[in-house]
Amino acid sequence: MLLKTFGWSFAITALGLVAAAFYGGWTAFGIVAILAVLEISLSFDNAVVNAGILKKMNAFWQKIFLTIGVLIAVFGMRLVFPVVIVAISAKIGPIEAVDLALNNKDHYQELVTDAHPAIAAFGGMFLLMIFLDFIFEDRDIQWLRWIERPLAKLGKVDMLSVCIALVVLLITAFTFATHAHQHGGAHVDKAQTVLISGIAGLITYMVVGGLSGYFEDKLEEEEEREHDEEEEAERTGKKKPAVVLAGQAAFFMFLYLEVLDASFSFDGVIGAFAITNDIVLMALGLGIGAMYVRSLTVYLVRQGTLDDYVYLEHGAHYAIGALAVILMVTIQYEINEVITGLVGVVLIAWSFWSSVRRNKALAAAEGKGETSDEKAEISSGV
Repeated sequence: MLLKTFGWSFAITALGLVAAAFYGGWTAFGIVAILAVLEISLSFDNAVVNAGILKKMNAFWQKIFLTIGVLIAVFGMRLVFPVVIVAISAKIGPIEAVDLALNNKDHYQELVTDAHPAIAAFGGMFLLMIFLDFIFEDRDIQWLRWIERPLAKLGKVDMLSVCIALVVLLITAFTFATHAHQHGGAHVDKAQTVLISGIAGLITYMVVGGLSGYFEDKLEEEEEREHDEEEEAERTGKKKPAVVLAGQAAFFMFLYLEVLDASFSFDGVIGAFAITNDIVLMALGLGIGAMYVRSLTVYLVRQGTLDDYVYLEHGAHYAIGALAVILMVTIQYEINEVITGLVGVVLIAWSFWSSVRRNKALAAAEGKGETSDEKAEISSGV
């Protein structure tokens, strides 16, 4: 099972490290290995959230996620995305941007760093909306009840998450503008960039997330209708019509997953520049990491880990909220990637430990013959 799920990741790791060694010797080999570890540590929460969505998709779409999805993640986000950002921000052609990336690495890194406020605002707002929509939803199982219970009540207010996200964006842009003005005002226009990019991130979330949610609801309705038709077919002996809506629902969930992965990869791509400005090594290292994140996602789905450890999804969403805040803060201040990675790992480890404790408590309650109400109390949160 482990080899079947992670086989491609192991193969890509070997190929990537060999390619790095041929490209730049043992130094390049070490850089690619470090970048792969950085990407995995920064994106573990991504795998948990992805698993929550992927488990609703059939085996075919899971394969699409692991094949076409990997191509988008590795080549699109880790190789093409930085070049596109440079081309747009420096107002140059894509071929010129590639030439810059390969032959003038310092200037290329400078241009990507200049584009960081726009990247951080877009990714930060997208991730913040994911966190807010999760935390404001009333759910049966709550992890940190003292936080989640009152927030679930607040979540009944329409569009609250959008309002809070916009307030955060305004505060971020205003703070950034004030900071720039105090240093001579040379980059005051960056505040406008932050606002536009943040609103673009918000719109992207609402469009892609909205379509995904709509088709997911339609899929559930169709499954109910299909079940009724099966029962009717059994009674009458007639053949029921084929259902095609599942493909649309899965496609939009796949699209949502890709945008989600893109938002998660922003910090990895930017953080990679702290280690190297060589686009080839960056693509190899981050690509290896992206493969492991995808394999881990599928592993979590097939093992039913999210069903067994029910607070993992909560921990991952808290990590998303933390990452969103960190991205917005990095518009003005530098934050070490180690801190970013550790925050996510600590929150997920804590949620995993809470899940283990919950499972033990439920098993003990089962042994003592406690009532269903008492078990529900244990199950609902800490």
